[in-house]
Amino acid sequence: MYTRWLEEYKKKLVTADEAVQVVKSGDWVEYAFGINGANELDAALARRVDELWNVNIRCDIGIWPHYTNDADPTGEHFYWNSWHLGALDRKYYNEGLLSYIPMKFHECPTMTRNDCVPARVFMATVAPMDKHGYFSFGSGCPSAMAAVERAEYVIVEVNTNMPRVLGGNQECIHITQVDYVVESSNPPLPTIPDTQPTETDKKIAEHILTRLYDGCCIQLGIGGIPNAIGNLIADSDLKDLGVHTEMYVDAYLKMSMAGKITGARKPIDRYKQVFSFAMGSRELYDFIDDNPGVVAYSVDYTNNPAVVARIPDFVSVNACIEVDLFGQVCAESVGVRQISGTGGQLDFVEGAYKAPRGQSFICMNSTFQGKNGLVSRIKPTLTPGAIVTDPRTAVHMIVTEYGIANMKGKSTWERAEQLINIAHPDFRDYLVQEAQKMKIWRRSNKIITAS
Repeated sequence: MYTRWLEEYKKKLVTADEAVQVVKSGDWVEYAFGINGANELDAALARRVDELWNVNIRCDIGIWPHYTNDADPTGEHFYWNSWHLGALDRKYYNEGLLSYIPMKFHECPTMTRNDCVPARVFMATVAPMDKHGYFSFGSGCPSAMAAVERAEYVIVEVNTNMPRVLGGNQECIHITQVDYVVESSNPPLPTIPDTQPTETDKKIAEHILTRLYDGCCIQLGIGGIPNAIGNLIADSDLKDLGVHTEMYVDAYLKMSMAGKITGARKPIDRYKQVFSFAMGSRELYDFIDDNPGVVAYSVDYTNNPAVVARIPDFVSVNACIEVDLFGQVCAESVGVRQISGTGGQLDFVEGAYKAPRGQSFICMNSTFQGKNGLVSRIKPTLTPGAIVTDPRTAVHMIVTEYGIANMKGKSTWERAEQLINIAHPDFRDYLVQEAQKMKIWRRSNKIITAS
């Protein structure tokens, strides 16, 4: 049987320049998520800049170089659209060469199938074909198959560095579903530097650790606070933890190596670490390669609040940019300037709270250093134009280095009191004054003053 698939592979094998000839002016072209996006295919497409106009490229965290953006500083030939802005996406967003697509992550496959302009061409970086004729999407399969189903042409860019990841659904694509195969020069996969937690990150992580117990199922984002939590758990006495997450990061590697993760108490996907995409170190990619204990699913499974709600003792940990005294959370913009995206934060905020004994934490340092000094991340109202990522009705717990504020079941004056008490002491009096002006403060409210 392998001989048959190999013959089909050879018939479809072309160069990158040959493969991108299918792209026409006016097309929408879809790149797979993050590390699975097009790299050498995008470079080949950039070489056609003078003959193509108004080609829309849709990506989700475009982590490979944006060759087509660089080839066309006018945006008249190639224009990018991203479901979630990574660092490179932000660069081109700021230059007016990329736009953001609002979404809740678990709905991305549905929107791709039903609501988006269909991408005529789909491109993805994949692991080498196995003996059964399958290419693994490896580090990520959030919505790839949804795009494949609607595309007229499917092109895979084979990179031998891509891990082969086992899965629960839609984690691979068969040679019969592919129109063209391109063998790349096998560049190293993009990695994300391991963010070292600050002392403030560690304090926040310590607050959360006090709420964890054996058998919790953990969802973490990326950054210093998740790394701090991973380090603390690795050094703790916790055991039998589970994993069900959209993003698989190095913190899970640390916890796995310390023997803290077994998944033995999960009612679904028992003994398996479930994720939708992985981004991190080379060691992380090596760990998930052909590892039966780590499985990839499409994001309409991993992030579906109804699925998350079926997992008891679920713990969701995410970060934000600012919070107002009403409990509204902005995690994706600075004013009107898009920084990242909603992603799966709201998915897990809602799903975790609905799970038996579930807990959802939104974390932030209480302040940041602005141009004119220290600035509070807890504000009377959100910065004008700031996007509400999590409405106040959905938010569960907010955490700073000063403690945890539980928003559920609280009146507006109770919310204000709890949030002010986890704000930086230098800003508490000011926040009380603003809360009084907004009629969300009572004389009986108590404020913890700076010592």
